Amino acid sequence: MEDVPVALRVNLALRELLALAHDVQLALARRLDLGPTDVQALQHLAGGTPMGTVDLAHALKIRSASATVLVDRLEAAGHVRRTPHPSDRRRITLTIAETARAEVRVALAPLVDAVTRLTEDLAPGQAEVVAQFLGDTTEILRGYADSV
Repeated sequence: MEDVPVALRVNLALRELLALAHDVQLALARRLDLGPTDVQALQHLAGGTPMGTVDLAHALKIRSASATVLVDRLEAAGHVRRTPHPSDRRRITLTIAETARAEVRVALAPLVDAVTRLTEDLAPGQAEVVAQFLGDTTEILRGYADSV
């Protein structure tokens, strides 16, 4: 691989990383005994932006009726709470339960710890370059995803 141009090696590594992201999400779902869409919903709700059921449906690109069933399931499992919207009494806001956050943290701990160890082995200048590259790549991916 040494004779392969660095730009191509980066592109190939990024392609493999993106493909593995789906597998990691499935592994997290299995560890939490949830479905993949349930895990995606928790990730969206953990993002910090207040969401209602319709907002969640849009984020997951599913029908609002399907999102209602999903939220019912997550609420019954104790992962999500419906709370009154702060300014619109006709709406509700979905809140991820602290127990669900804790379960996700425990399930992800081996992965997070391994990446942290990898990062700690980088020289300070290298870590900054990697952080900048990943941030810029995230923006490119977000732009691509939002363009459809």
